[in-house]
Amino acid sequence: MKRFRHMEPDGLYRSRNGIIMGVCRGLAEYFNFSVFWVRVIFLGLLIFTGFWPVGVLYLVAALVMKPEPVIPIHTEAEREFYDSYTHSRYQAAKRLKRKYESLRRRIQRLEDIVTSPEFNWHDRFKG
Repeated sequence: MKRFRHMEPDGLYRSRNGIIMGVCRGLAEYFNFSVFWVRVIFLGLLIFTGFWPVGVLYLVAALVMKPEPVIPIHTEAEREFYDSYTHSRYQAAKRLKRKYESLRRRIQRLEDIVTSPEFNWHDRFKG
């Protein structure tokens, strides 16, 4: 269970398993605290202070906190991609499009070489 892991420097995420946007569970997992007690504290503050301060703070936290990665991040390149995606989805989409275009150009060049009239299959297979 994630509950007993140590705090990570970049590990504050909204949990994907939370009830409402995953803020309470994300905070509980980051600070190694019981999710039940974080929710009780939040509900107590919500009841005693009213919706305005605590509810708005919760919504701001939900918008500011990055969602928990779907798969664990192992390398620095994965961390960089995830950070770029969560900070700017437009930039991440552009990066994926550039990679796709590069692969498409490489495949097109390969097809051009293989389908050219100068390419002789018999000589290639004879060795």
